[in-house]
Amino acid sequence: MPFKHVALIIAVMAIWGFNFVVIRVGLGSMPPLLLGALRFSVAALPVVFVKRPDVPLPKMLLIGSTLFLGQFAFLFPAMKVGMPAGLASVTLQSQAFMTIAIAAALLGERPRPRQLVGAAITAAGLGLIMLTIGGEFTWLGLALTLAAALSWASGNVAMRTAGQVDMLAMVIWLSLIPPLPLFALSYGIEGWPAISAALTGMSWLGAGSILYLAVLATLFGYGIWSWLLKHHPASTVAPFSLLVPLFGTLSAHLVLGETFEPLRVAGMALILMGLAAIALPWPARRPLQAK
Repeated sequence: MPFKHVALIIAVMAIWGFNFVVIRVGLGSMPPLLLGALRFSVAALPVVFVKRPDVPLPKMLLIGSTLFLGQFAFLFPAMKVGMPAGLASVTLQSQAFMTIAIAAALLGERPRPRQLVGAAITAAGLGLIMLTIGGEFTWLGLALTLAAALSWASGNVAMRTAGQVDMLAMVIWLSLIPPLPLFALSYGIEGWPAISAALTGMSWLGAGSILYLAVLATLFGYGIWSWLLKHHPASTVAPFSLLVPLFGTLSAHLVLGETFEPLRVAGMALILMGLAAIALPWPARRPLQAK
């Protein structure tokens, strides 16, 4: 991979990692479900310029409802009720082993031994993190984050059945699906007074967080990611996603001052090790030569 392509993909990973800090900032000035609705409303604006992917509408609805609507309807409230940004960036990556489990159950894909090893290590990491519940880190925040990971994993498997599509066009059209349900949920759960106050009193930080999430994290990020996947094997591009939780944790520490107790750090390290076992290529075994 040329150096400029490596630089591009690292930039995308940094954008996606810093995304969790931006979410935390956005939640400081508006309710979580409203933030999600505004994010995808802005991300869907280019739809008038982009041809709809050749995917049946029911399948589009299924993918959009899991990959975007479900994931962020759980993740944003999770970070509002006690999931630290850095920890969320790592825990959410448990979607990797959930994807393996769902694909095995629904598509009949048998997990390879390395995937089972990675899943076991990741599960052990989640177990250690659960032992650190308390203070600003709540059971509800963890449960909602894991629900977001499960929804993301379901969307991954649904996307597998969509065939070869232009990923950027797919992302833009899928962004049409979450806004109305999220606005309805925001109205029913968060209430009109909270919505009205957030919209009329929106600060430049709130507006900036929406633009970051919609333009940089969604359109630019997925656009560059899909372009790189067209020019390089998935096995070359995919392992770079391991940088997302690293950037997420580092930026949460530097910007938000988040710190992690040793047991939680150990759990996060195990999750990253499990993801590495799943995503990174393993050296091929050389056949034994007869002497």
